[in-house]
Amino acid sequence: MEDVKITTEFITLGQLLKYCSIISSGAMAKEFLMENEVLVNGEKEDRRGRKIYPGYEVTVKGRVIKVDK
Repeated sequence: MEDVKITTEFITLGQLLKYCSIISSGAMAKEFLMENEVLVNGEKEDRRGRKIYPGYEVTVKGRVIKVDK
């Protein structure tokens, strides 16, 4: 599990994927989410604008990312 610290109230799923170097640009987020299973707190998610708050866990390609403040 890897921890990602944010200084804002939330981060969008697309921004998180870019921040973690899973995608190289925000424009890739929509296509990536259509082709890959991404789980937010154990539930499948395909919206790049989904708000990710501290305490959430995002699972993508075998990586578990925990967002902290």
